[in-house]
Amino acid sequence: MSERTPEEQLQRLRSSIDNIDAALVHMLAERFKATQQVGELKAEHRMPPSDPAREARQIERLRELAEAAHLDPEFAEKWFNFVVAEVIQHHTRIADEAAAE
Repeated sequence: MSERTPEEQLQRLRSSIDNIDAALVHMLAERFKATQQVGELKAEHRMPPSDPAREARQIERLRELAEAAHLDPEFAEKWFNFVVAEVIQHHTRIADEAAAE
């Protein structure tokens, strides 16, 4: 049995990365479905689009998870802040649409 060539090893690794990327996209889609429901609930009850206390707790939690997973906690926080900014935009839009009705 011969060992894999560097090109074959690279292809195997890239295939794995592609699978992980696909899983991440599907997981983000599920996350945004849930946050859409949160936005609708908040709009219905005239709650603010963001919850800074929860966001701070989530950042702390994600930083701890990142450290345990040997992922840079700064990167995890940046990712979370990016996602939350998008979610808040969605919640604001939902609230604006609900107020216009």
